[in-house]
Amino acid sequence: MWFVIWAEDKPNSLAARKATRPAHLERLHQLQQEGRLLVAGPCPAIASADPGEAGFTGSMVVAEFDDLAAAEAWAQADPYVTAGVYQQVTVKPYLKVLP
Repeated sequence: MWFVIWAEDKPNSLAARKATRPAHLERLHQLQQEGRLLVAGPCPAIASADPGEAGFTGSMVVAEFDDLAAAEAWAQADPYVTAGVYQQVTVKPYLKVLP
């Protein structure tokens, strides 16, 4: 089943986000190679593809996992969690309808 992982950044976490980004992306690429990633990306703090020092407010991932426990375990092992970038992570089942 698909699950949406919605993560909110802590204030002033941009430096930690930048430093941890390669490890974060590596895990997403692994999901993609396994055919389990629907979409992933950050939420800029301002309406810009490059928000600069304004940074980001969080991230969203929609990926396939066997069950909620597996999705939550994957989300909690994210390098952004262990580096203190995220202040809250929510995982919910997701039904893809369109397209």
